[in-house]
Amino acid sequence: MLRLPRPKTDLRTLITLLAVASIVITLANSLYAAWRVQREQLITNTLEANRVYAAKLAASTGQFFQQAQSQLAWSATELSDRFDDEALLQKEVERLRQQTNSFNSVVVVDAAGWVRAISPESLTLKGMQLHTDSAREALARRTALIGQPSLSAANNLIVFVSRPVWSATGSYLGYIGGTIYLKRKSILHELLLSQFYRDGTQLYVLDRNNRVLYHQNGQLVGKKIAPLLHQDAIAYASSGYQEVTDERGVPMLAGYAHVPDSDWTILVLKQTSVTLAPLSSLLFQVIQHSLPLALITLAAAWLLARMIAMPLWQLARKAGQMDEQDAAMEISRIRSWYFEASQIKRALLSGIGLMQTKIGQLKSEAQTDPLTQLLNRRGLQAVLDYLATARQPFAVLAFDIDHFKQVNDTWGHGAGDRVIQQVAQQLKSYARQTDVACRSGGEEFLMILPGADHDTAMKMAERLRQATQRQAIDPVGEVTLSIGVSCWLSDREAISSCFRRADEALYRAKRGGRNCVIAAAAQSENETPLYES
Repeated sequence: MLRLPRPKTDLRTLITLLAVASIVITLANSLYAAWRVQREQLITNTLEANRVYAAKLAASTGQFFQQAQSQLAWSATELSDRFDDEALLQKEVERLRQQTNSFNSVVVVDAAGWVRAISPESLTLKGMQLHTDSAREALARRTALIGQPSLSAANNLIVFVSRPVWSATGSYLGYIGGTIYLKRKSILHELLLSQFYRDGTQLYVLDRNNRVLYHQNGQLVGKKIAPLLHQDAIAYASSGYQEVTDERGVPMLAGYAHVPDSDWTILVLKQTSVTLAPLSSLLFQVIQHSLPLALITLAAAWLLARMIAMPLWQLARKAGQMDEQDAAMEISRIRSWYFEASQIKRALLSGIGLMQTKIGQLKSEAQTDPLTQLLNRRGLQAVLDYLATARQPFAVLAFDIDHFKQVNDTWGHGAGDRVIQQVAQQLKSYARQTDVACRSGGEEFLMILPGADHDTAMKMAERLRQATQRQAIDPVGEVTLSIGVSCWLSDREAISSCFRRADEALYRAKRGGRNCVIAAAAQSENETPLYES
């Protein structure tokens, strides 16, 4: 007797696993979503803070240069009428340097480039002709100017701010200028240093050639560095932010702003890892607060799974004992407190006592084909519904009368009907008590063999093929059958798949020359057999 092996997993385990998987997946998704949102928020906030910080410094620096230009403009006006007065020139540069505190040194240069006055005098440049780039540019352009950083005659890295001096008649007399030291203490240096963040933020002030004009690390001042920003992104904006990597490949969050008057870029950098450091602590706290509730939910899910599975487990255990004497009484005592279990309980009680006779009753009760007195498709469906409910394995034989169209065309439909009736009689005579024969349409027949394995089905099909071929039918003579065979393994496939495989085997038999039996292809060579002897 063939039987199905008992599954290794019960419903309670499956429900519990489903609950665990749902909780874990939900928690993981929540944590991941929270992590992503917080990460993006931290990065966006830091980028914007760096941009605002850089813009603030750029504005302060721009205001400083505007103030310095205003101071020089006032002095240039004062000197325009008395440019030949050496004492006045010296007095003015001393006043400008000491009163404003804007410049490290102040100089007056005539139209030929000769130094007329300088403060402090310790620079010993008075009476000398200046040849620095900033000096030549101031003489050439004759406008208010903020020069590019350069080395002074005293070998200091400076920024030179100048203002032309014009006479009352409009003649160019020279210029007055102030220098700001970048490597030494200056008002600009103090302005930038006072804004320095204490949370790992780095501050760069860069000129147009990417030379460092200011950094917390004084050793970098005056050196050119590799571009930190994507130049195509900053070309069209006065301020902005980017995610970049420094020269060591460390991810950084950068905010930048331009100082238009001097063509400088102020760059504020902060390591991405420093910004995201609080995120790990936040996630740990979320897990800490979520874990107790998750454990309580798991316990509740386990208890609920046990309550749901218990009636089904009891019914499933009794389903294998339906032939025992007290089976109906024991099944009726099972507490089926929800709809599905109640319906299964009712079905089991209705099925007790009908196991051995059900198929025979179905054959007599079902509608039959009027020509052959075999079951039609409706009757066959009732048989299949019962076999599926009882999880009863079976074999399918799909028959087709060879060259039947030729019979009708040659001998007429009356002879065709006699051939169909004779084949149907042959099927009934060879069928076992529990076998079901059906006319599925035209010259096609099906036979269901409950409990039959592959070998039994093949032997039955071959006997029917041979018997049909041996019996001549008047006036047609010899009639042959093509047969496809398959087995339904209830835990592996739908019944429709079994019939499809039987049809495919039948078509292979037709294509292979007819008058033969072909078995359906196995589902998989590696599958464990579903039936045991």
